[in-house]
Amino acid sequence: MASTARDVRLDGAAVCLSGLCLIHCLALPIAASALPVFASISEAEWLHKAFVLLTVPISFAAILSSLRSDIVWVFGGLVTMGIGFLIAGAFVEAWHDYETLLTVTGAVIVSIAHLLRWRHSRIVTA
Repeated sequence: MASTARDVRLDGAAVCLSGLCLIHCLALPIAASALPVFASISEAEWLHKAFVLLTVPISFAAILSSLRSDIVWVFGGLVTMGIGFLIAGAFVEAWHDYETLLTVTGAVIVSIAHLLRWRHSRIVTA
């Protein structure tokens, strides 16, 4: 699979978005205890949903651009699983108590998938 600039941008955007998600989930609650201003941002439900809604099209665009690659099944499976965790954490009210665990797990899985895809494209083009 020849790595295109579009593929690199998709993977980079997905990894950055997952990183922002992790910072939001892990660092903001700590900051919220020190600065009450961050408390409202830390618990904003709209922000969780916005991260997921940004992640889905970026990741699925990357899956579509990987269709001719031999890594598509691994990448697509990991991304789908990660997005499933993200959707469950953001949108399934019955699992609200597990929201942070589901979101962090999903973000890590999506990041790993995109890093594997990026690494694979670098190895194939080298």
